[in-house]
Amino acid sequence: MATDTSRFGTQANVFESDLAGITVRGKAHSLSAWFVVALRLMMGYAFLHSGWTKITAAEPFSAAGYLTNVTAASPLSGLFHWMGATPWFVEFVNLAVPWGEFLIGLGLLVGALTRLAAFFGAFMMLLFYFGNWEVAHGVVNGDLAYMMVFLAVAAFGAGRLLGLDAIVEKYDTGGEWLVEKYPKLRYLLG
Repeated sequence: MATDTSRFGTQANVFESDLAGITVRGKAHSLSAWFVVALRLMMGYAFLHSGWTKITAAEPFSAAGYLTNVTAASPLSGLFHWMGATPWFVEFVNLAVPWGEFLIGLGLLVGALTRLAAFFGAFMMLLFYFGNWEVAHGVVNGDLAYMMVFLAVAAFGAGRLLGLDAIVEKYDTGGEWLVEKYPKLRYLLG
């Protein structure tokens, strides 16, 4: 068991969480950090590429067809059909999806605002999960798996591993690190 502690008061490679009276504690292998970085970079590249191809496509991106053709079996089919039939919302989605994917990907690739990027990546994947609803083979599909990858990237503070968040968090604000002076930034960085 590691005994060294960081300025955040956690032990190296030790994970612990309490939820509903149940404590889960474990020690990660030292190679785990490389896998967390790999997940961050993989999802970053996938989203950056997806967003960039939509932004630079010869034909402008349109989500209207996707939104209006969500299967009726989806628990959110009514919401998706409303979104697809509401012109101002379609215009918003047409802008939000490509630029959202691009910015999420960029944030993950450079490790900046990683938790914020991962949160919005997970949110997008949740919407895709309900939009692509198909439970013939069970409720677990690629969209749900990608959502969990985004949540893992956020939970493990992947931006602190070879990312700009490690530099931003330790920015000296007159004797204190930035995240010590503004602790709520931990929800966005890391």
